[in-house]
Amino acid sequence: MEDRIIVDCIVKDKKPNLFSLVVKNYGGAVYSKAMGIVKDDERAKEATQQTFIRAYQRLSDWHGTSLGPWLLTIVSHVALNLLAKEQRYTQVDVARLELTDEGYSEVREQQLSRMERAISKLSDQDRQIIQLHYYQKKKTDEVAVLTGLSHANVLVRLHRIRERLKKQLSQDDDE
Repeated sequence: MEDRIIVDCIVKDKKPNLFSLVVKNYGGAVYSKAMGIVKDDERAKEATQQTFIRAYQRLSDWHGTSLGPWLLTIVSHVALNLLAKEQRYTQVDVARLELTDEGYSEVREQQLSRMERAISKLSDQDRQIIQLHYYQKKKTDEVAVLTGLSHANVLVRLHRIRERLKKQLSQDDDE
């Protein structure tokens, strides 16, 4: 059965049990995409489950011909959000801080805290770009694929994000 017909039956004819066809048809692809991002079976299963829940809740908003691309977009966002929630944002402005093996220092801890606060003020997508590029060591072309942005857009956004963080940190220094 075509995706459009299945969705129409679920939404218009109020036959939610047909959603199992969507899960059956796309479950493997959604799980594979999640696993490629989170690299962990349990987290991939969680992302897959959340994806199908969100898709079901928003099924009436879908107006395409194939559910595959839509579901893969949803799972990409869900998986990246899972990673972002699990990781602590402690981006360090390397240009301003020299990282050494000296261990704990109160000055360094304050700088890290200031950087963390500055990053927390960024938009969700900007934090996601920072997390992927700096914490997960993804190249900009990989960040582009994972976020759905163009490679050029990722480069521009990274530059603007760094500039905003530098400005925020210099304002903190002036206070």
